[in-house]
Amino acid sequence: MAKELPTSRLARGTKLGVAVAGNVLRAQKTRRSMRGRSEAVRERMAEESMIRATEQMVMVLGTMKGVAMKLGQMLSVLDLDLVPPEHRERFQRRLAVLRDSAPKVSFDTMRGVIEKDFGRTLEELFAEFDAEPIAAASIGQVYRARLHDGRAVAVKVQYPGIDTAVRADLKNLAMFRRVLQSAMPWVTPAVLDELRLNLESELDYVAEAHTQREVAALFADHPFIVVPATMPELSSTHVLVSEYFPGRGFEEIRRLPEAERDRVGEIIYRFYVGSLFTFHEFCGDPHPGNLLLGEDGRVAFLDFGLFNRMDPEHVRFEATCIRAAAEERAEDLRQLMIDHGIIDSPEEISPEDCLEYVLAACEWALIDQDLTITPELASGAFVLAVDPRASEYAGMKQQNLPPEHLFSRRADFLTFGVLGQLEATANWHRIAREWLYGDEPVTELGKQHHAWLARRGLPRKPAKRSAPRKAAGGKRTSTK
Repeated sequence: MAKELPTSRLARGTKLGVAVAGNVLRAQKTRRSMRGRSEAVRERMAEESMIRATEQMVMVLGTMKGVAMKLGQMLSVLDLDLVPPEHRERFQRRLAVLRDSAPKVSFDTMRGVIEKDFGRTLEELFAEFDAEPIAAASIGQVYRARLHDGRAVAVKVQYPGIDTAVRADLKNLAMFRRVLQSAMPWVTPAVLDELRLNLESELDYVAEAHTQREVAALFADHPFIVVPATMPELSSTHVLVSEYFPGRGFEEIRRLPEAERDRVGEIIYRFYVGSLFTFHEFCGDPHPGNLLLGEDGRVAFLDFGLFNRMDPEHVRFEATCIRAAAEERAEDLRQLMIDHGIIDSPEEISPEDCLEYVLAACEWALIDQDLTITPELASGAFVLAVDPRASEYAGMKQQNLPPEHLFSRRADFLTFGVLGQLEATANWHRIAREWLYGDEPVTELGKQHHAWLARRGLPRKPAKRSAPRKAAGGKRTSTK
């Protein structure tokens, strides 16, 4: 039986406090014991100390769920270079636990959440209900059930007290910074502030049920994307009921032949990134646990607690900036960011600094040739863009990226991370040109997608544009 989830700010803060104190004491002890040792021994001891500190962070993240759990999921997707190469496999196994199998809460406890929310017994609500969860998320567990009308459904149930726990985590942001930055310096105030702004919305399953139903309707009859419809009338603040979609999980997808993984990768890219530029809305939580591959080849996307609708003007600004970077118009890019209030100290940022910073974050989608996304490629871009240890673009990292753009960039990085875990290959730039320049699709999936848009009477964005002054990606070469 799982340990009771600590919910008070004090209890959760104490857990974090113990972690950071342990790291400090361990570092002091390591430094004392290093005196008089050879350089090789000192390096080995420092490495072992760092590994223990990092693994303790993983342990804390895994037992706390909530905000910390979400950071653990980001770690597992981006595969950041936190430990030496020879220890990466062990560390990734620990992170996979965070991503795929959060500590389980007993069925009797979760049953109590359902019955309390609805004021009815489980038998009155469902004809069948499997006691063994089929998935564990950062704030709840998912069960398979059957309604009295015969429909198979997935029932997501929040862990009892997780709403209080998440809010306690949010109040402990200052301590989170101290603890997590000891092992993960890239966890900057901006990263945590963005999580704070968006994570609490995940707690309202009624709102999520309505959002998911709207997205399911938007993608109705799509040739390769499916979003299971929800039943808001059967959902509550702590319980979300949706259609059950049978499919293979991410670990099975990773074992598929290269061509099939590439196909799934393109679908993931189109859904998580393309939706922003096509529909001005996107799911902000791309990670492997949120997708399934059906027997018919469609990919189902799950979990819409972190969903964002952006002002079309903000979307156009992002597309304009990306086009400027693709065309290496550094002066234009810098001026765009100054006019938009992102660069608030222009004297500190040169056009080249601005261009190189943007390219570090999104160059993978600007290279006009086939590119295999690897975990190292994805995590390297993320570290260059946000990790204060990386001296590159230090001035840009101190500028004022508005929350709506920070959220979309986070989704972009996490999509990149998922593709890296899949090691998918495509000409990502040629796909992106559909929504950046209004180009005709060049892939079979793109042609199917545009035919679906036409059947549904949905507009293609943006309108067809003239070719850039410089061929996109012309000076860049693949790192495949």
